Amino acid sequence: MAEITAALVKDLREKTGAGMMDCKKALAETGGDLEGAIDWLRKKGLAAAAKKAGRVAAEGLVAVAGAGNKAAVVELNAETDFVARNDGFQDFVKGVAAVALDVVGDLEQLKVAAYQDTGRNVADQVTHMIATIGENMNLRRSTGLSVANGVVASYIHSAVAPGLGKIGVLVALESEGDAARLEEVGKQIAMHVAAANPQFLNRDSVDTSALDRERAVLVDQARASGRPEEIIEKMVEGRLRKYYEEVCLLEQVFVIDGESKISKVVENLAKELGKPVALTGFVRYALGEGIEKEESDFAAEVAAAVKG
Repeated sequence: MAEITAALVKDLREKTGAGMMDCKKALAETGGDLEGAIDWLRKKGLAAAAKKAGRVAAEGLVAVAGAGNKAAVVELNAETDFVARNDGFQDFVKGVAAVALDVVGDLEQLKVAAYQDTGRNVADQVTHMIATIGENMNLRRSTGLSVANGVVASYIHSAVAPGLGKIGVLVALESEGDAARLEEVGKQIAMHVAAANPQFLNRDSVDTSALDRERAVLVDQARASGRPEEIIEKMVEGRLRKYYEEVCLLEQVFVIDGESKISKVVENLAKELGKPVALTGFVRYALGEGIEKEESDFAAEVAAAVKG
């Protein structure tokens, strides 16, 4: 019987695309025989995952999980919306979100964390699900928020089931005020975030490169008017204030009442509760954002399949 070394497990993973725990089991079952282990994985359907790894996965689900002063949001992609409606896939994404909550959303910790009682970690369970369901999948991202006191409220837009949907939002409110009221307002702000899509929390958190790029565009636009430089500077500063109102959460007008800035909503909540309230962070995940989807001609694909 060959010794089952880390190098042998790595070699088997590279050849089959199966998860680490599955590779270890296959080698144990075959006495360390690499070719036999490949066949064992193929019989179990686990080696098929490698063939699917190159296919674009831009559908799937976003999930949130929360418990009082902490919450996590994850995005797990699949190839088709059909799979997102699969009960097994939905249960899996919920399970991954629950594990993410334990590690406060840290993606690398999440991948190596144990997944329920499967004997696999989360990353290997993704591989197992690829083989089981038959589509490429990708645990794309995970983030968590926590507060020492207060709540992390969550909201799911276009929900297909509780905690699962197309857009997931977390909003952290730090306060020693009434938790139920904090949760209520926090969810309203989370709904605002889903609709308004802010990029930054406040002016201080605006990315320097983004600000410089915006300023350069505004300067060029202002100079095109032929105004003197001192007037141009004032024009740019005025337009930058508008920019902040568009991209900073605390500067945005609350979509629910259409008149108050989010900063004012938080300030009013603090007065109501008689305790300081700080909006310390937010996260917004929209399913598939930033993924370049393949354009396909479905009729041509069907015609090719008929001919083939």
